[in-house]
Amino acid sequence: VQLQASGGGLVQAGGSLRLSCAASGRTFSTYVMGWFRQAPGKEREFVAAVSRSRDSRDTYYADSVKGRFTISRDNAKNTVYLQMNSLKPEDTAVYYCAANNFGTSQAMGVMPNRVDYWGKGTLVTVSS
Repeated sequence: VQLQASGGGLVQAGGSLRLSCAASGRTFSTYVMGWFRQAPGKEREFVAAVSRSRDSRDTYYADSVKGRFTISRDNAKNTVYLQMNSLKPEDTAVYYCAANNFGTSQAMGVMPNRVDYWGKGTLVTVSS
């Protein structure tokens, strides 16, 4: 599967952005989809994930974004979204879309080194 993220940009602290990740292929609904991010000088970290289509209410979040970010998927459009609200300067990072052909949303979060597919990143900059 090929993944293409978009929607990044510059926003003031407290603002909102919505990232999108479009996936190729006919089996999108069978993939666990997620988002990671990498801030300058830091390692890539897990942000959020959503399980396969049949379990699309099964989501998992990093503690740092709980209550502020929401992940969702639209299987008809082969797209996963990350709605980011109440953004903080520390949310500044390159955001990457990811897909797994196994497990659940929690599995993606606790095993970040086991991601099957990565997309190119999109830069989010939050100014103070």
